[in-house]
Amino acid sequence: MEQYKKEFIDFMVQSQVLKFGSFTLKSGRQSPFFMNAGAYITGSQLKKLGEYYAKAVHDTFGNDIDVFFGPAYKGIPLAVTTAIAFWELYGVDVKYCCDRKEEKDHGADKGSILGYKIKDGDKVVIIEDVTTSGKSIEEVYPKIKALEETEGGIKILGEIVSLDRQERAPDSEKSALQVIAQTYGFKTAAIVTMSDVIESLYTNGDKSVITDELKQQLDKYYEQWGSK
Repeated sequence: MEQYKKEFIDFMVQSQVLKFGSFTLKSGRQSPFFMNAGAYITGSQLKKLGEYYAKAVHDTFGNDIDVFFGPAYKGIPLAVTTAIAFWELYGVDVKYCCDRKEEKDHGADKGSILGYKIKDGDKVVIIEDVTTSGKSIEEVYPKIKALEETEGGIKILGEIVSLDRQERAPDSEKSALQVIAQTYGFKTAAIVTMSDVIESLYTNGDKSVITDELKQQLDKYYEQWGSK
């Protein structure tokens, strides 16, 4: 596992973004862990977060990127901080944009998009926090495609999240990221997976965060809900 991934896992725990215990998810599942990107609240945290995203984007998609798209609302600061970090780390000046939940019908920036207006010829990477159901992409994808002047004019390179939960999406044996890749035909990736988290904090860790008892709970959860 790359060093920055190990550091990112520790960073999530220290920032209280990744927590372990008993949590009821929106789906109704009882999960032994929960990830909330909204807990990144300081400038130093956001700076580091952008650097981790930028490194993972670089590893996955390379440097030939025009736009980072951040779905409203949590994706907005993620796209911004990733764009800043990408410039600082790789000298590539990537634009950012996001969608609006409600279309603005007045002013110079009216419409459903905030920031850079994507156009034909642009290569786009979608930046999200985490996805369990893949629901947000159902809203985002048509908004991006609606900006095309010609069919296939805008190229979505893929989507990246911070953590791949590696659990089944609704009505599927596959994970949400696998379903998205299969449905939309572009690459999906994560900075780290839950397998990475367990490897770093339990298998190769001191078991102070993921204890033997918690590991048993995780194993049981993935026996029931793990993707295939």
